Amino acid sequence: MTYRVIQVGTGGQGKHWCSTFLRENVDEGRIEVVGAVDIDPEQHENAMEHLGLDESQCYTDVEEAFEEVDADFCTVVIPPWLHEDVVDAAIEHDLDILSEKPIADSLEASVRIAEKVRRAGVQMGITMSHRFDQDKTSLRRRIQADETGPLDYIVGRFTCNARSYGTWGAFRHEMEDVLMIEGAVHQLDFIADMAGSDCETIYADTWCPEWAEYEGDVQALVQLRFENGTRATWEGAKANAVGLNGWKSDYVRAECRDETLVLDDRELVRYPYDPDGEQVVGGRTADGESVALDEQDKWSNTWLVEQFVEWLDGGEPMATNVRDNLQSMALIEAAMQSSRTGEPVDVQSLLADTRASVEAELPTE
Repeated sequence: MTYRVIQVGTGGQGKHWCSTFLRENVDEGRIEVVGAVDIDPEQHENAMEHLGLDESQCYTDVEEAFEEVDADFCTVVIPPWLHEDVVDAAIEHDLDILSEKPIADSLEASVRIAEKVRRAGVQMGITMSHRFDQDKTSLRRRIQADETGPLDYIVGRFTCNARSYGTWGAFRHEMEDVLMIEGAVHQLDFIADMAGSDCETIYADTWCPEWAEYEGDVQALVQLRFENGTRATWEGAKANAVGLNGWKSDYVRAECRDETLVLDDRELVRYPYDPDGEQVVGGRTADGESVALDEQDKWSNTWLVEQFVEWLDGGEPMATNVRDNLQSMALIEAAMQSSRTGEPVDVQSLLADTRASVEAELPTE
């Protein structure tokens, strides 16, 4: 079956959806884009150029598009605080939903969206593109391989020079907790996925240095402990003097019983444990072995569009379905709370309390 899609958001990241993520799945016959929405008519050109839409198929109003265009699902590629309005409109018109991360700009709104989707019986997925990027997928699969032995802890680094206004998209410079909501949402998500467990507790310290042209915090040091005993630490920065591991060039080190794995700027190296080798305190004690990254036809959002379509076809729910992806949002909310209070936060209790609060406020089923 070819699914009919309305693309909501055609400027900024939406342009990449038009030119690449959707386009490749259109070419394979999985989807047909039948409408596009953007409040800026000039951005409609991206949908017309890359997806073959004509002007009559492009709208500036979501409600009008959903009312007039016969579709199976919509994509949501607009700022996070606007997601819930689009989800409400999609539910009203019985459309399934594939949304850019995060689910929304707060855990409360995210839980509310997930509950509305559940009650409506529609399917909603979130495109956690970094988790399904080639380098992180290759590392995850390696961690899960028998030869590494059990995972002990993970260290992650995401550091950039994006301190000047507009460097990271103008709207982000005016957001509160922007690094957590727009950056760490990816990194903490794939670290949790590699850990293979829900997070138990998180402690975070976030701040904004005086030279960063942001209203919200853009630097962070985060400690995580997972329910299976795995630990992790993450360094995030948007206002450093130089970008050592910027967007899609993450550093991740996984310490396993039988080898150390290092992913750095899209290169993966393993350092196997030699039980007969010399054990010393100082200096580097082993030479690394380069590990080829996995090869497949699709990665990131292009692959996630395919996964969503397979779910609609009756397959298993995609890993980043909206309900399961609440774990990612709970990590972010807990990290923000921890930074404000200076105390670690119980992630699962926070999520459970938020669910109870939201369900109490929504109309009885």
